[in-house]
Amino acid sequence: MRTLALTPSLSRRSRFLRGVTAAAAVASLAAGLAACGGAGDAAARTDSAPAGSVTIGALSNGAAKETELKVPEVKSISAGLPKSVAEKGTLVIGLGALPAGYPPLVYVGEDQKTFTGAEPDLGRLIAAVLGLRPEMKNSTWENMFVGIDSGKFDVALSNVTDTEERKKKYEFASYRADNLAFEALKKSTWNFDGDYRNLAGKTVSVSAGTNQERILLEWKAKLAKEGKKLTVKYYQDGNATALALSSGKIDSSFGPNPGIAFHITQTAKTPAPTRSAGQFSGAGATLQGLIAATSKKGSGLAKPIAAAINHLIKNGQYAKWLAAWNLSDEAVPTSLVDPPGLPLDNS
Repeated sequence: MRTLALTPSLSRRSRFLRGVTAAAAVASLAAGLAACGGAGDAAARTDSAPAGSVTIGALSNGAAKETELKVPEVKSISAGLPKSVAEKGTLVIGLGALPAGYPPLVYVGEDQKTFTGAEPDLGRLIAAVLGLRPEMKNSTWENMFVGIDSGKFDVALSNVTDTEERKKKYEFASYRADNLAFEALKKSTWNFDGDYRNLAGKTVSVSAGTNQERILLEWKAKLAKEGKKLTVKYYQDGNATALALSSGKIDSSFGPNPGIAFHITQTAKTPAPTRSAGQFSGAGATLQGLIAATSKKGSGLAKPIAAAINHLIKNGQYAKWLAAWNLSDEAVPTSLVDPPGLPLDNS
């Protein structure tokens, strides 16, 4: 997960002038994003919208095209909900975005309390189809899974990759293509080019406990067997990663494509613009990775959630959701329950 620097035109919780240095910009952003570190149970006007109505991109301060969608409950789908969820009338959604969020997927909106981003919006759409009230709860990435295990969260919508390892404990309903990307300074000539051997001699940052970390560490092990070195660095959040990249402490950062693509647009007019240095499927070289809604194995939620997503796909709301957040290139044709995921030998 990544937290990304924002330009004035798309600023959400910070303001900084174009002429400042990259280091100063990152420092300013770090202070501005502090609001994302709290808000564990933030109240949201988007979560209290009239029944059958969902506003996409609300409170994004221009980062998304705000669009109101009519999404009434579909009784034939909500009838498939587990009794415990149907009776309480809420869908508790874990976001895993602490300490500072990761735009454009999830962050705190311009009111300093409401969760906005592509993931919360999808949660609201799914809840509407299921006739439930969405309730967003934030946590760290690691504690999000603890929340699912304990029953605190019904489902996680937090850029979770479907993997065979995770299927031992969780069930999935896919909703977006999972692509990872390398970000490098625009002045750099290095490119990944789909070959791990091009990482030899490089220093790359990655977030701990993520799927991309596992892939990167596998490449590191392969290079070590070949007598070559890949240095992997870890930083507390995206602000620190951005500073390390702009200052030359790392050659590249490796993370989810939506965050990387978003950050590249935000650095375009800074003293240290960046670019994409290559992509890789989140499920490895032989399988297209999938991002999926994640619930406890045996909960019975994956099937109705997949049905809700497929209803949104069929009726066009899914395409409008992706388009609003500029993620149309990660669309999937259908939501699948427990589709093939990152293999056990690479997960």
